[in-house]
This record gives sequence, C-alpha cells and structure tokens, in this order.
Amino acid sequence: MLYVKIQELHKRKFKVAQIAKELKISRPTVYKYLEMTLEEARAYSVQPHGRKKKLDEYKDWILAWLEEYPHLSGAQIHDWLLERYPDLAVGGSTVRSYVKEIREIYQIEKKVKVRQYEAVPEQPMGKQLQVDWGETKQRTSDNKEIKLHFIAFVMAHSRQKYMEWQTRPFTTKDAIRCHEHAFQFYGGRTEEMVYDQDHLIAVSENAGQLLLTAEFQRYVSERKFKVHLCRRADPESKGMIENVVKYIKGNFADSRVFSDIEDWNQRALQWLHRTGNHQVHQTTKKRPAEVFLLEKQHLQPVSSLLSYESTHTQSITRSVSKDNTIRYKSNRYSVPLGTYQTHSENLVFIEVKAGKPQTLIIREQVEGEILAEHEISLEKGKLIQNRSHTRDRSKGINELKQGLISYFTDQRQAGVYLDEISKRYPRYRREHFSIIHEVIQKYSASIDAVMTKCMTEGLYSGNDFRDMAHHYHLSSHAPGHEINSHEAHSTRHSGIKASARSLNTYTSILEGRA
Repeated sequence: MLYVKIQELHKRKFKVAQIAKELKISRPTVYKYLEMTLEEARAYSVQPHGRKKKLDEYKDWILAWLEEYPHLSGAQIHDWLLERYPDLAVGGSTVRSYVKEIREIYQIEKKVKVRQYEAVPEQPMGKQLQVDWGETKQRTSDNKEIKLHFIAFVMAHSRQKYMEWQTRPFTTKDAIRCHEHAFQFYGGRTEEMVYDQDHLIAVSENAGQLLLTAEFQRYVSERKFKVHLCRRADPESKGMIENVVKYIKGNFADSRVFSDIEDWNQRALQWLHRTGNHQVHQTTKKRPAEVFLLEKQHLQPVSSLLSYESTHTQSITRSVSKDNTIRYKSNRYSVPLGTYQTHSENLVFIEVKAGKPQTLIIREQVEGEILAEHEISLEKGKLIQNRSHTRDRSKGINELKQGLISYFTDQRQAGVYLDEISKRYPRYRREHFSIIHEVIQKYSASIDAVMTKCMTEGLYSGNDFRDMAHHYHLSSHAPGHEINSHEAHSTRHSGIKASARSLNTYTSILEGRA
C-alpha cells in the first residue's frame, strides 16, 4: 500500500519532501520505495530489511489488531502478545519499533487524543493513596454492548495500582467494600486518602470542614485515615489517579471482550501483575511493584477483618438471570423458580460460609430467609442446580393422563394402557394422549370397547386407538361382524377396489397367444 501511494504521488509531480509530509514517513523511506519495483516492494513488506525479526511470526496477529483497532498503542500490543503468549520474551521498545514499522508499511494511521496533566509534588512513602471511579462500554462475547464501572487506587509514591469492576453503578457500600479489598491487596493503608468530590464520599467541601456521607464517615472513623478532597476543576492535585484511570481504559479495557464480571476482575488482577504494576513507570523510571516492596514497610497495618467489614460481607449482591440463576466465580448457581420477576430489580444477597467445601448462601434480603444453599464448585463454566429448583415437567402429563383415565369405566385397564404408551413413546406421550383425548370427545360411546380391543390386539398408540375407534364406529351397526386388527388398520383403504379380469385372459397368456 505504501509503495502504491508513493508512486501515485510521484506521478502527480509531488516532491520527495511533500510525499514524506503527506504520508508521515521519512524522506529516506520515500527514496527507497521510489527505487524499488512492485515485486521488490512486495518482498520488502513481507520481510523488511531482508532479515527475519523476532516478532515476524506474530505479524499476522499484530496486523489484524491494528487494522481492527487502529488506535492501539505499542504498549497495549505488547500486553496483548504477553496475554496470548506468556512465554514470549521481548522488550517494550522492540514491540513499539515493530508496531511503528507495521503502521508505516501498511499505512495504518494512529489517531491520538492528547490530554495534558500538571505535575504534582512527590509524596513520601506510605503518605497518600489516590482513589477515583470510571466507566467503560465493552463489547460482549455475543456481540452486544455493556457498561462497566470500576474503582481505581494508586499509591502516590510507588505508583502501585489496584482496581475492581462491577456491572452496576457504585454505592457507598460498594466503595467501602472495595476499600477493604484494596487494603488487603496492599497489606496496609496510607495516612491520607485523596478523592474527588464524589457523591458516594462527600456531601460538601464546606470550606475545609468536610461533610462526608453518614455511612462513609462511620467507616473513616473506624479506619482512622485522613480524607483529602480535591477542589473542583483541580486535576493537578490528583493527576496520578487521573492518569491511572486513563491507563486502565486505554490499555486494559480498550477493545477487550467481556464475558462475565468474575472473569473480568480476574483478568484485571492478571493485567496488574503482568503490565500495570510491572512495566517501568515513565515518570519514576522504576517498576511500581519493586518500589512498593519498600513503601509497604511504611503502611499502617490493618486488621484482616473489621467489625464494620463483617456487616458488609453479606451485602454483596448478584443479579438474577431470566433462567433463575446467579453467577459466582465463573459458575451459575440456581435459585427457586419464580425468583426472577419481569418488572423487578432482581437482586439477591450472597454470603460465603467457611468450611470444606465452602457454601454459597443466597438470600432475598440481607438478613432474610435463605433462598438457596450450594457447595461452591472449584471448576469454571458449570451449572450448579438444586433439583427442587427445576420445573416438574411430568406434572402436566400426569394431569392429562388422570383426566383421560376418568373417562373409562375400567380405570385400572385404562391406566395400564396409558402407562404402556408412556413406556413405548416417552418423548411423544403428550401427543399420543392428545390424540386419545380427541377420540374420546368424538366417539365417547364406544371408547370402552375400543380400549378392550386395542389391548387384546396389542395396539398401543394414539394412532391405533383412533383407527380402531373409527373402524368400530363404521362397523358397529352391522350385526355379527367381528372386528380384528387387520380390519382396523384397513379402514383407511376401504374405498379402494381392485380391478377384475376374466379367466380367458389368463388362459390366453399361458398358451402363449397373448
């Protein structure tokens, strides 16, 4: 593509400098392509510089990603390669150079959105943790769109990051739960927490005398950390977390396909370990994970389980799907039929009970009656279903069967007959019972005799019952006529007559005169 464009512009009398500016390439590259033939350009695009490169075997993947998502950065391509090929040993600069070369050869332009941030003073170890929220729209595995919400944390000194996602907007309880998870992730807390003026946290800045929401104020009092609220339109005071939110959106979330929230959070932690906290930070020129090993020693210790935390463990909610199941750790667990309601919030509360194995307890209210209990499966993609939560599919069949039996004088005989039909045609018994019901409505006077005859002849099906009833109806008025199974099956052909020939015709054939 680059060769064709250069040759086209050259024919239009563009100068080399003009061609380079138009195509955003260097002048030496323009000279090089002008001296090539089409075949040489094609060979060069397959293997530039005439030598094999380390990433050549991944070229098809990189090219496909760039063609579908032209805005991808070299760092994100690097992360995607490591996710698909964990054993790949290649540096970030190598990937960036290779991606740049691919863009140049195939003319895949990158549209960059630039956002400026002001620098903030470096914070001492263990001093400050910045927090912010974000949301993205992701493509699902069934090609639909879903909005996801996340909370992000970053240590102001080491730049060690943490994030947590959910499929609904955050509440104050959700924010507190995620704070506890973050403290467990870091192994402690900082002296100060920095927030935007979010409605989940604060009511008003109040000239420095902060008015926090009642629920969050209780949490702050128990955890005993300082709260710093940024002034409105003051991004430089928490520029680090602003960059982290942008980094998460642009590197982790961008163009990634969503399947379920448990899998998404697990992949987020893997990304933090692999990329978010492992790659060298462009400002500090150090790896956040390595710097954090020193900063961790300056954190305030936190208990493994707070009394306030215990009041929130049961408030973890899950949405009930249309098939009356909830998702937990990549598996589906059943709830009773009817739990899902069309015009309802369809939220239930879950609790994990310790033990071997662990037990998942599902309630309609936080302290309400237990809807379901399941042993937590260690596998993935499984349906864990309580048999009492399934529909009794035999109920309608049994009611239909009992209704049919009630029409017959000898109900025991009728029950035996219908049981045999069920045994022979288990998948189609409803259809056979429906045919018999139609026959009963049409020939009610003779159904006892038809039943007896069918059982005598061994005719166990709705079709046989219908044919026998029809034949019995036609012939029952002829005295002394005995019904047999052959006649019952022949009623549908009773109007057909065979043609008759004289005996002389056959005699002529035998004598050879025909």
